[in-house]
Amino acid sequence: MVTILVHRNGKTERVTSIDRAWLNPASGAIVWVDLAAPSIPESLILSDTFRFHPLSVEDAMSARQYPKVEAYDGYLYLILHGIDFHAGETHGFGTHDVDFFVGPAYLVTVHDGHSEPVTELRDHATRNAKILGEGPVALLHRIVDAMVDHYRPEMDKLEDRLDQMEKQIFEAPTAGLVRRILKQKREVAGLRRIVTPQRDVVARLARRDFVDVSTEMSFRFRDVYDHLVRIADDALMFQDRITGMLDAHLSNVSNRLNEVMKVLTVVATIFMPPTLLAGVWGMNVPLPRFPGGDAAQFWWVAGLSAAMMAAMLVAFRRRRWI
Repeated sequence: MVTILVHRNGKTERVTSIDRAWLNPASGAIVWVDLAAPSIPESLILSDTFRFHPLSVEDAMSARQYPKVEAYDGYLYLILHGIDFHAGETHGFGTHDVDFFVGPAYLVTVHDGHSEPVTELRDHATRNAKILGEGPVALLHRIVDAMVDHYRPEMDKLEDRLDQMEKQIFEAPTAGLVRRILKQKREVAGLRRIVTPQRDVVARLARRDFVDVSTEMSFRFRDVYDHLVRIADDALMFQDRITGMLDAHLSNVSNRLNEVMKVLTVVATIFMPPTLLAGVWGMNVPLPRFPGGDAAQFWWVAGLSAAMMAAMLVAFRRRRWI
């Protein structure tokens, strides 16, 4: 779906086509074109109308790209990632990329249709002329700031899941706990692969590496950069935490196995004397007889066995083996 918004004479309106004269900064118009899950015919607006470089168009139409910023002749091309709420319903934490083409008088956004910040701003743009009235770079900042703000609730949910798994490790470990821990580890690793380059992209905007970014806009991007730094630090902390959780779980499983083996070893050891006595006095050969006649032999063997078992248990207890 293609949505075209143009800001002229102090108001923003939705139009069905683009007048190329609007793309000239001298016209005083600001154009925002949003392509949500564009089809191939709809994507032709990138190459035919705006005449973007073929490499940037190819990247914009790709399903998955990592964050980056590149300067082309007359415009900036950025790839940033936002929270994918649609994927989060079934697959946990996930992100999706949003492509930006920023020119002197226009902004073009390309995404898969699941970007809530873009959708919300697009729907409010016609009612609030300031959204487009401040210019393309300010509009870019609004979108990026909203995308980064959506990270915090998902990070809090991720932390809650880690808290629950930590509690389960020591209170009620299950067979599928390792699979859940490894799943969270993959999610956090993916988060770090996205947030770290995204932080670097915003840092370049905050440092004014590009002439299109004014001093005022660099201050705004600096605030977004600070948020991304905290998110990157949290992701690193989560990764270390998950590694510790996995080690603790494996150690806990190993300790439980050792306890079971210790109990089985003690049981096998204390039954060795009765087995020996029963084997010796059960042989069909002449052996010394205990006092009391044939009827008392069983009770002698049983009593000796019980006494030896009790003595071994006492010895184990004093050595703190059990």
